Amino acid sequence: MIEVVLYQNKDNELYGFWTKGHAEYEDYGKDIVCAAVSALSINTVNSIESFTQAKCKTECNDGDLKFCLLTKDSKEAQLLLKSFALGVSQIEEDYGSKYIKISYKNKGR
Repeated sequence: MIEVVLYQNKDNELYGFWTKGHAEYEDYGKDIVCAAVSALSINTVNSIESFTQAKCKTECNDGDLKFCLLTKDSKEAQLLLKSFALGVSQIEEDYGSKYIKISYKNKGR
């Protein structure tokens, strides 16, 4: 199962995420759930880095991806993170929590 943890501050603004695991929806190379989550997460990171002035930190190890905004008050980055959250939520709704589970972690920031 893919786990997606969305990090939000005390004002419920998103500032990062962590994706880990594998959906195991289908064999390696045919897993559309993994492919969809990977595409959304990588595109979100690339879009924030390319189209905003936000500073961020990214770590990628063995299929896990951690992303965190270091800059506060970036409306553009916030919009892109909300778009990511919407996308993965739709995948969870369409394919079920057997393959992807989303949680929110509130941290005082």
